[in-house]
Amino acid sequence: MSHPFDLSQRRVLVTGAASGIGLATSLRVAAMGARVLAFDRDEDGLAALLERLPGAGHASHVLDLREVEEIPAAMVACADQEGSLSGLVHAAGISSVSPTRLLSPKNYRDVLAVNTEAALALVRGFQNRKVCAEAGGSVVLIASVMALVGSVGATAYSMSKAALTGLAKSAALEFAPRGIRINCVAPGFVKTQMYDKVASSWDAAQREQIERAHPLGLGEPDDVANAIAFLLADASRWITGSTLVCDGGYTAA
Repeated sequence: MSHPFDLSQRRVLVTGAASGIGLATSLRVAAMGARVLAFDRDEDGLAALLERLPGAGHASHVLDLREVEEIPAAMVACADQEGSLSGLVHAAGISSVSPTRLLSPKNYRDVLAVNTEAALALVRGFQNRKVCAEAGGSVVLIASVMALVGSVGATAYSMSKAALTGLAKSAALEFAPRGIRINCVAPGFVKTQMYDKVASSWDAAQREQIERAHPLGLGEPDDVANAIAFLLADASRWITGSTLVCDGGYTAA
């Protein structure tokens, strides 16, 4: 191991790479030497990302993760063209704020498709010997503190994120013999476009309550990207099937 945080010569696929945590993660791992394969449905956002990434050898692929059945084949096609993967970060996600009594399949199907079903499809695609590097690799799924604690109106979102922690544990055991590690990062409230959308319905008192629930303040995308980068690097080579909570103290109370 030359340096435990060196990602040189490794290709990392990042979903939701055009904005928020996915964007911050792409920039962070590229700065650590990785070549980024960026997935997003926002073609213009991907083009802007590629212009910002340091280093060479980066690529992008436009894909709507709601088309779950297309994900494994897309990964194989990209690996054939760009090279095998050493890392995968599923940062794409959809929020959902609704009372449980009003939830219907129409309300939560997209949430489950992108947050949960796509995660499983990505793991399946990553373990393909045509996709994963021979030496193995690291998968990081972005869960949420809502997978660990309750919140009124977050039933569908919490369900979609809690499933990822179970997926990580079982898949970690299944693929450990292949040298594939699978972990989750569970962020608290992070200042992203998704947060702004959810917070737009809050009044001043609600905003203050959420901010006070984070002893270290609200998070920035870079805070989560740094935790993700740790789990991608050899510094975490003895960690698998775990959830790293990155929440500014939200769940400490």
